[in-house]
Amino acid sequence: MTLLAASFLIFSAVYLAPGRPETFLLGGRSATPEALASIRAHYHLNDPFPVQYWRWLTQMAHGDFGTSIQYRAPVLHLLTARLPGTLMLIGMAAVLVAVLGIGAGRLSARRPGGLVDQAVLVVTSVAVGTPSFVAAIVLIWVFSVRLGWFPSIGSGSGFFDMAYHLTLPALALSLYWVGTLARVTRAAMLAELSKEHVAVARSRGIPERIVLRRHVFRNAAGGIATMSGLTITGLVVSTVLVESAFGLGGIGAFLDSSVSVKDFPVVQAISLLIVTVFVAVNLVVDLTYPLLDPRVRLGARNSA
Repeated sequence: MTLLAASFLIFSAVYLAPGRPETFLLGGRSATPEALASIRAHYHLNDPFPVQYWRWLTQMAHGDFGTSIQYRAPVLHLLTARLPGTLMLIGMAAVLVAVLGIGAGRLSARRPGGLVDQAVLVVTSVAVGTPSFVAAIVLIWVFSVRLGWFPSIGSGSGFFDMAYHLTLPALALSLYWVGTLARVTRAAMLAELSKEHVAVARSRGIPERIVLRRHVFRNAAGGIATMSGLTITGLVVSTVLVESAFGLGGIGAFLDSSVSVKDFPVVQAISLLIVTVFVAVNLVVDLTYPLLDPRVRLGARNSA
């Protein structure tokens, strides 16, 4: 139901957007009314809105994403060719967010108010306040222009070459989410540290590292997992800016260029793909939440 409602909103927004795709097809040239009518008939642009939406929905249900107006090629083939680079970029950024974000949050929560905690708060404040495109510009200027350590454009070929080319984009993409996840992790762990069972565990002489791992971080894992799910969807959306800044030929940059030329089939397909990822990630988080926090299972069992 969520995907159906999202598909209707996506198609409606693109349909009502100013500008028509036939303008791009003509390339600014004038055309006779007969030629214009032929173009509109070929792409079914004269059909009523319900007919266009139903045709698009049934095609999508059968795996047919339509034909790109810009490239005159099946949208599915164009997306498949660009998907590996985007998936690798999101994967690298997700690893950075998980390792740095959760690691910094745990480190900060160990000694609240200490020097390390203050340093983490300052760094995460800068990270959260820095947009992805600004981080991309700074990283390019420092590590590509000044130091020459990393390339500033292109996604490379082959696994290791792609990893090398995508290092700076992954850093730019993950910076905001590293700061956000670190703060969420710190807040969740501090909330658990104030609980009575933690004081009891400490009074029994249990080592602090075990207390933090078993009684604090484990109970805080539910909220951290929820934020991690939002992070994945945020990374997918943010690829539009990062891929454009680094000249990557991925899904995000493809969406950006397709919007500018009114390539409706591509815009609709990518937008629905992003919504599908959002729904899938949230479903996985909801299913894994009881596994991470046994109190959820117990609460559901008692209410039943």
